[in-house]
Amino acid sequence: MKLETALQEVSARTRAAPLVIKMHPHDNVAVVVRDGGLPAGAVVEPDVVLLEHVPQGHKVALEGLAKGDPVRRYNVAIGYALQDIAAGRWVNEHLMQMPPALGLDHLPIATRQAPASDVLEGFTFQGYRNADGSVGTRNILAITTTVQCVSGVVGYAVRRIKEELLPRYPHVDDVVALTHTYGCGVAIDAPSAPIPIRTVRNISLNPNFGNELMVVSLGCEKMQPARLLPPGSIPLANADGPDVVVLQDESHVGFMSMIEDIMATAERHLVRLNARRREACPASALVVGMQCGGSDAFSGITANPALGYAADLLVRAGATVMFSENTEVRDGVDQLTSRASTPEVAEAIIREMAWYDAYLQAGSVDRSANTTPGNKKGGLSNIVEKAMGSIVKSGSSKIVGVLSPGERLRDKGIDGGLVFAATPASDFICGTLQLAAGMNLHIFTTGRGTPYGLAECPVIKVATRSELARRWHDLMDVNAGRIADGELDIEQLGWEIFQLMLDVASGRKTWAEQWKLANALTLFNPAPVT
Repeated sequence: MKLETALQEVSARTRAAPLVIKMHPHDNVAVVVRDGGLPAGAVVEPDVVLLEHVPQGHKVALEGLAKGDPVRRYNVAIGYALQDIAAGRWVNEHLMQMPPALGLDHLPIATRQAPASDVLEGFTFQGYRNADGSVGTRNILAITTTVQCVSGVVGYAVRRIKEELLPRYPHVDDVVALTHTYGCGVAIDAPSAPIPIRTVRNISLNPNFGNELMVVSLGCEKMQPARLLPPGSIPLANADGPDVVVLQDESHVGFMSMIEDIMATAERHLVRLNARRREACPASALVVGMQCGGSDAFSGITANPALGYAADLLVRAGATVMFSENTEVRDGVDQLTSRASTPEVAEAIIREMAWYDAYLQAGSVDRSANTTPGNKKGGLSNIVEKAMGSIVKSGSSKIVGVLSPGERLRDKGIDGGLVFAATPASDFICGTLQLAAGMNLHIFTTGRGTPYGLAECPVIKVATRSELARRWHDLMDVNAGRIADGELDIEQLGWEIFQLMLDVASGRKTWAEQWKLANALTLFNPAPVT
C-alpha cells in the first residue's frame, strides 16, 4: 500500500483558522489559539465576548460558572471553580481547585474495544539487522561504563576515537560513551537497586549498537562487569562475554596506556560495525518511544493527537510503540485500564501506578509537583489537564504490555503493539528508560520548546504551535501548529509523521542529529545512596 493511496483515503478538509478550540461539545471552556492571544471585546462564540485579554493557549469560559462548578475540557473535570466565573473570563490555575487523584480500586478492566482497522502492509525502512533479530536505525559503537569514576577517561578516549579512528570507518555513524552517575557509593543490594543496574545493562543492548558490547571499568566499583552483564544476558555477537577494559589493571602504566587500550578495543568493534549495510526491513521492526516535554495547551490539540494517529498506523504495521510518564497519565488511569488487552495488563498498569504513588509519597510530594512554570505559562493549569493532553498521543490501540522501569521489551516477550513503559515524567529519565526498553526511534512533542536530543537514537521533534516552529525553524522537525491554523487535519499530519519516521529510520538526519544535540543519560535510582 503506497502512501499516496492512503492519503487519498483521508479527508483533506481545509478550514479557516479558528479563534478558539473546544475539545468536546460538553466542554465549558475553550483554548485561545491565535498568536498573541485575543483582546478584551473579541467575540469567540455568538454569545461569548472576552471580558479581558486571554493569552494564546489559555482557557476562556464559554458560560458562567458558579463557585464549585466543574471546569470541563476534554469532557473531563480538570478543576472546580474557586469563585463565580463569568462567561468570557480567562480561566487559569488561580481560579481552579485541582480534583483529587482517581482511586486505583474499581477501575474498568479491559472493557474497551479498539476500533477495527486493516493491517498496514508493504511499508519498509532501510535498517541494520542484528544477530539477535532486532533492527537498528543507526550503526553506533557504544562504550558502556560501569561507574562514574571512568567517565573522564572514556570521554577523552571517545574524542580521540572520533578524530583518529572513525574517519577510517565511514559506515559507522558515531561513537558514544554510555556514562552515568551510578556504579559505586550506592546501596547496590537494596530492593530498588535492580532498576538502575538493568537500565545500564539494557541500554548497552540497544538495537542501534549492533550487538557489539564494549565496557570500561575502574576495577574496584560495586557494579562489577559481571554484575552488570551476567552470563545469559549477552547477545550472539558477544557470546563469550563483553570486551572489558579495566583501568586499574596492572598492565596500565600511565594515562596514555589506558587510552591506547580503549582505542585498540574500540577499533576491533569498529571493523565489524563498518562491514554492516542498511537493508530493507519491515515497519514492524520499529520500536518507537513517544514523549512530551515543555508541554502547553496545544500539546493536546495538535501534536499529541497527530502523534496518536501515527501511533495507530505504526501498530497497524506491526511496530512496537511505547508511551510513558507515570504522572502524566495517572489522572487518566481509567482510560488506560479500560484499553488493556487483558486483565493481566490492566493489573500491571495499576501496579505501576500504585508503586509510583508510594514513591512520590515517600518523598513528601504528590502528582501536582509535576506541572512546571512553563506548562502553566503555556495554558496548562494543572496535572489533570496536562494528563488528558498527554494520553492522547497513545492513540486508540489496545495496550498489550507493561514495562517496569529499566525492563527490556525483548526480555518480556513483547514484539509489536502499544506498550506502557512506566517511567518518571522527567524528559531525561524517560528517554533513558525508553532506550533501555529497546527504542530505536524517538519522537518528542513540545509546546514551549526544548532542544532535547539523544546521542544513542534519532529524535524527531514536533512543535505544537506554528509560532514556535517558525522561531525554532532549525530545531523542530515537524510543525503540528498547522492543525490549529486550519492547514491540515489530524489524520493528514499523522500520515506525514508516519512517513517521516520511516525516512528517519532509514538514515535521514533530524535537526538534533545535524547539530549533535544530546542530553546526558539520566538513570532512575530510587535506591539509597551511601
